[in-house]
Amino acid sequence: MLALAEMPLARKAAAEAIGMALLLSTVVGSGIMAERLSGGSNAIALLANAIATGGGLVALILALGPISGAHLNPAVTLVSAIQGEFGWREIPAYVGAQVAGALLGVALAHAMFGLPAFSVSTHVRSGVAQVLAEGVATFGLILVIWGCSRGHRAALSFAVASYITAAYWFTSSTSFANPAVTIARSLTNTFSGIRPQDVPGFLVGEALGTTAAVLFIRWLMAPRKSLRAARRSASSGPELPNG
Repeated sequence: MLALAEMPLARKAAAEAIGMALLLSTVVGSGIMAERLSGGSNAIALLANAIATGGGLVALILALGPISGAHLNPAVTLVSAIQGEFGWREIPAYVGAQVAGALLGVALAHAMFGLPAFSVSTHVRSGVAQVLAEGVATFGLILVIWGCSRGHRAALSFAVASYITAAYWFTSSTSFANPAVTIARSLTNTFSGIRPQDVPGFLVGEALGTTAAVLFIRWLMAPRKSLRAARRSASSGPELPNG
């Protein structure tokens, strides 16, 4: 198999599109199934939705990682470019494929359950708390990906899936943490949907979380020489004038 850097952009974009389609099929489809079988219990429905999403993420990252890197998230693609691990020229193809794939995934999930291809969501997800939750969810996701890609790459798929599964429960927004997912889920009036008017707030939270993660990672990776020099400067105190 070709190395990731040698893989044609068209193939990488296709992998991102198919990965997102399957991911959204998993998120939306499991939400529909969970809601139908849970007997009206939102807790059971959310648990089933979270488990299915986590399982799907492990499989998709393992399968598509060697082809596209399995970003499956515009925020991850952007951070990879900022960190110098991904070409800026490839961003439009990746992001376009991710959004298109996410929309296709919603349509596929609806088709499998006999629903119209798209339906505008009426699921309210508004307020500062939910925007904050999206920021926290996205920050944590970027940090997990960055840390595992350097020290535990073989465990990356399991770490990402575990984090998202957990974040379904510890965030009030149920952890979208993905701009393409957020946009696509506005077109499903099912368990996993979000009202279109609430999408901008989620996107702001995701952007803030991504920015905070990048700044924190850069601080963590500051050169040791600079840190030692700063400590010496702080310990020696200000220089006194001669004479």
